[in-house]
Amino acid sequence: MARLIQQLTEAKIRTLTDIKLHPDGAGLYLQIKPGGARSWIYRFTLNGRTRDMGLGALADVSLVKARDKASAARTLVNDGIDPIEHTRAQAIIPAAPKRNASPTFEEVAESYMADRLKRLRNERHRDQWRQTLVGYAYPIIGKMPVNEIETNDVLAVLKPIWESKCETAARLRGRIERILARATVEGLRSGANPATWRGHLQEALPARSEVQPVQHFRAMEFHDLPAFMAELCQIDTVGAIALRFLILTAARTGEVLGAQWPEIDWMENTWTVPAVRTKSNRDHIIPLSTGALAALREVEPLRGVSGDFVFPGSKGGGLWPMTLLFLLQRRMNRAVTAHGFRSTFRDWCGDEADIPRELAEASLAHVVRDATERAYRRKTAVERRRKVMQAWCDYILPPAPTEIVNIEEVRRGRATAA
Repeated sequence: MARLIQQLTEAKIRTLTDIKLHPDGAGLYLQIKPGGARSWIYRFTLNGRTRDMGLGALADVSLVKARDKASAARTLVNDGIDPIEHTRAQAIIPAAPKRNASPTFEEVAESYMADRLKRLRNERHRDQWRQTLVGYAYPIIGKMPVNEIETNDVLAVLKPIWESKCETAARLRGRIERILARATVEGLRSGANPATWRGHLQEALPARSEVQPVQHFRAMEFHDLPAFMAELCQIDTVGAIALRFLILTAARTGEVLGAQWPEIDWMENTWTVPAVRTKSNRDHIIPLSTGALAALREVEPLRGVSGDFVFPGSKGGGLWPMTLLFLLQRRMNRAVTAHGFRSTFRDWCGDEADIPRELAEASLAHVVRDATERAYRRKTAVERRRKVMQAWCDYILPPAPTEIVNIEEVRRGRATAA
């Protein structure tokens, strides 16, 4: 074994100028090349072969660090290992990920939302995702490494609100499950998903039906609708006008609440719901009846209050989705939903007006599977549907008040004109 006789010092190194190897001892040399380049060399002999191993430039590696590197290489040589080959092999093997380097649940959740939520059409749904995570999940598991989250951690988030806010808690559970599934796919965690419901959390939490019984709402019978519309027309709010417009167009709630003025064609008397807001992912042209046009004229003075929204909300943007439900169930005391009026329209088409099936389905913008019917739908049949929507309007709206004409005033007007 070579003797460790250290000959160099920091002060001595600064005085060296000869172009050669300057020994420090035990195989470590400071190499000075023509031009003044200085670097460290460790010289060793293994299996009868002498090799020089570079340890780095003097500018990057101090004398103390060079000695440490030489000592580590010397240990390998003493064990019969070539330090040069060993270093090359280590460079090929990727470093094992550190457990404590795992991103947090919040980091993974934010990445997931940035990537996936842009696909959601409804901005309120995107807001609800973030609100539930920020309000309930982040305070408990937000800062935890995502690979350390277990069932008890998920239960700590859900249990406090499972019975008092069951709908919110159920949606939150699904969101946590999807985020953790994303982390598994990306290799950030392994094992079973602790937020899975079936066969897992269902054993620890009561079923939603036990803590929040499902309330089913029947669609209003079409023969009850004229009286209901007469009552609705007496309510002078944006929400009431929006509901009236929804019923007259047989449109979906999200389509109506998101309606924009540029979608209204006053020349053709149509409303084109863009594909981004339709369930079929296709533009849907709705011919507007006289009643639907009248509803639009009632809210036209509010144009610009909330940008291009036809039915502006009180806090900017469009109406809140619960506005129509509150109007129906609380103010008007009807156990129905806004969406149910589409079923009412469909029943009227089949049972009262004898509207052809394909025309009724086209009016509702339903996705159909039959090839012949799809071909029919591609033609949209706007003018034929216009007759359907006007007949629907005439059936459900109370007749317009008849103007009383004073004959004497007419005669006086004619006499004055003459």
